[in-house]
Amino acid sequence: MYQVGEYIVHPGQGVCKVDEIVDQPQETYMLLPVGARHPMRISFPVASEGRLRPVLTKAEAEELIGEYPQMDVDGFTERSAALEEEHFKNQIRRGTCRDSVRVVKTFRKRIAEVRARNKKPPVAYERILKQASERSLAELAIALDVTPDDVRLLFESQGEEDFSLN
Repeated sequence: MYQVGEYIVHPGQGVCKVDEIVDQPQETYMLLPVGARHPMRISFPVASEGRLRPVLTKAEAEELIGEYPQMDVDGFTERSAALEEEHFKNQIRRGTCRDSVRVVKTFRKRIAEVRARNKKPPVAYERILKQASERSLAELAIALDVTPDDVRLLFESQGEEDFSLN
């Protein structure tokens, strides 16, 4: 069971802080999403806590940032753009921070390839990149106790020209 004050990752909301644990009518976590413009407390049943996961440790976050330059992109493709988008969104929602960072790298590469052909990348590519970037930056920032902008700078120090949304 998670404790009040701990940071966890909610599949839909991303990084949240356990604000309170309510006992009645059933045990429920009261979660406060981190980094949201207008955060609202959300309730999540303790009985379903298997869908939650803890935020990375500082050591895991540093290791992940260090591995980024050698990280492989995800080669998943599907005939239907909608099925492909659903695959990557599920990785972001249900996967680890490493999965979200891999999705960022994958879509940064895909967008760069499309732009190299003087084409406009599909809106879905940019939407997936934005979601994966925000999710991974928020979790890494909490793990390292820095801001998301500081995490971007750490990626840039690894030779990544711009770990951002475009």
